[in-house]
Amino acid sequence: MTASHTDLKSGLDLEWVDDSVRVQDDLFAHVNGKWLESHVIPEDRSVDGAFHVLRDNSEENVRDIITECAASNPESGTDEQKIGDLYASFMDTDHIEALGIGPITGELEKIAAIDSVDALARRIGRLQRHGAGGLFGYYVDTDARRSDRYLVHVTQSGLGLPDESYYREDKHAATRDAYVAHVERMFALAGFDDAAARAAVILDLETAIAAQHWDVVRRRDAELTYNLMSLDEFSSTADGFPIGEWLGGLGTTGEPTFAEVVVAQPSFVSGAASLIASRPLEEWKTWLTWRLLRSAAPYLSSAFVDENFDFYGRTLTGAETIRDRWKRGVAFVEDAMGFAVGKLYVAKHFPPEAKARMDELIANLVEAYRRNISELPWMTPETREKALAKLDKFNPKIGYPAHWRDYSALTVDRGDLIGNVARASSFEQDREFGKIGKPVDRDEWFMTPQTVNAYYNPGMNEIVFPAAILQPPFFDPEADDAANYGGIGAVIGHEIGHGFDDQGSKYDGDGNLVNWWTDDDRTEFSKRTRKLIEQYNEFTPTGLDPEHKVNGEFTIGENIGDLGGLSIALKAYQIATEGAGSAASGPHDTGAGSAASGPHDTGAGSAASGPDADGTEPPVIDGLTGVQRVFFSWAQIWRTKTRDAEAIRRLSIDPHSPPEFRCNGVVRNIDAFYEAFDVKPGDALYLDEDQRVRIW
Repeated sequence: MTASHTDLKSGLDLEWVDDSVRVQDDLFAHVNGKWLESHVIPEDRSVDGAFHVLRDNSEENVRDIITECAASNPESGTDEQKIGDLYASFMDTDHIEALGIGPITGELEKIAAIDSVDALARRIGRLQRHGAGGLFGYYVDTDARRSDRYLVHVTQSGLGLPDESYYREDKHAATRDAYVAHVERMFALAGFDDAAARAAVILDLETAIAAQHWDVVRRRDAELTYNLMSLDEFSSTADGFPIGEWLGGLGTTGEPTFAEVVVAQPSFVSGAASLIASRPLEEWKTWLTWRLLRSAAPYLSSAFVDENFDFYGRTLTGAETIRDRWKRGVAFVEDAMGFAVGKLYVAKHFPPEAKARMDELIANLVEAYRRNISELPWMTPETREKALAKLDKFNPKIGYPAHWRDYSALTVDRGDLIGNVARASSFEQDREFGKIGKPVDRDEWFMTPQTVNAYYNPGMNEIVFPAAILQPPFFDPEADDAANYGGIGAVIGHEIGHGFDDQGSKYDGDGNLVNWWTDDDRTEFSKRTRKLIEQYNEFTPTGLDPEHKVNGEFTIGENIGDLGGLSIALKAYQIATEGAGSAASGPHDTGAGSAASGPHDTGAGSAASGPDADGTEPPVIDGLTGVQRVFFSWAQIWRTKTRDAEAIRRLSIDPHSPPEFRCNGVVRNIDAFYEAFDVKPGDALYLDEDQRVRIW
């Protein structure tokens, strides 16, 4: 958009501003209202918005890379050959249709032949190695108490519905009924005569498994989920389930890979193991058959693909049609060889100047955190010193990894899709298990460059920003600073903020789970976070019944990240512009009455007419002062529409608040928002000053 008062590019898309909604009542709807009213979510997705525009761009760029590999006959054994053959194996629908259920009949026969709990455990492990879900999940990560070594972490698993709450809450009763009907149809497609009886067994057994699960709040507690055990202790905890046989199925004897493990939910391990002993073996064979059918369905003939989508897509998320096959093929290749694709992506789509601008933004965000922490009135000098020490050790990673992943050990067969799925899963497991006993690789990335996202890793104390998120509306090297600080700047601040949220704050600068807080400071921190929890507990997403509320305890980490992220982004913007904050010192009405007074006139009047003579005040662009543009950019990046079914699902399983509250729930706690837009008592977003939460 061309700026109205200056030749600077604003970086804002003001086409969708709804002046019938006052900023003071609903910033999210004011900035995005016309889009929210007119935009139609594509039939093949359950949610759409600013993030998804970038994801679509990335997906199309990746498709070009992958299809070129598939069509160019690259040298055998190269990453390009494997990428192309993986994609071709997924896209050969004639071959896949001709095979029907054939690719998994051998595995189904092996499950049918299970005659003991030992054999069951071995087969569970083998199928997990090949990509199916098991009773226990596992992954390799740093030891939270000794971040210089890797350990296997074991977690609860075993369910076909999104979360344990789906098995016990009345509001999910219709979903449970639909699930049973889906399971029955899947068993029937697979040729089982007793499909209805098997579906009833699945719901009954999974309900018993779900009763052992920890809920979403408890399982995000970093201390409760750290339970270090020897292999013998793990085996004893799982009394009733032969861990040794399971490990054999996974392809390991247990030593050294499982010599020590972190068990996230010990009571689940013991409870689920007791179910192995107490429930009939035939029920477990039915459960394992279902685990195989469910995991294989996307790679079988269209009857299985369509039935799988009907429940997991249409029922659970509200999506109306399945995604185009090429999109699913791209996702399959990215799952299997994402970093090989990323290497090719970066060469084509990540300009060096983007990294230089990001370096500057991150430096200003870190400096803003440093200043805020140094000035926190509620924190004692002892804790402040350690917080600053942690900040000094933050490791930012931008764009792409320093070293690329080696896929030379992965074998790909252009004519064997199910085999490729199994081999890719086995390859990844072997790569992960191979870390045990080796030095921690602090250059490793856990998100590919073509991913539109970012993350903070507490065990590494690192913030990571893949290349694909460094695009408008989040980041534009050609745009005015305000848009970038309200966009990617707030995202940077959010990720840094995770190092100081309710769980990240339990880790030190080296990534170790140690208490560096005084008791008084932790108590004060908890008091402030409790107020934020109570605020978010009152939120119900637009369009849903009042029973569907945000879980403030579950989302608190992300809410702290959002609040800190935007607060610090505003501070960093002031640092970058050497006093731009003064632009927001006067009242700026964004009510409907001002709609005709300029391109987007906020009623700023002479206070916002342009930079001061000394050049320190940011210019007005499109009728908005610098600080106002930061807030508009923040609202713009959360521009999202979600189908009701998906919104309900996310309330149960997603630790992020719905987008409207990531915007409005944050700004109502920030004094600068009140100053920038003259928010007063009676306005919907107004909070009394003593109710505003200030943490970082």
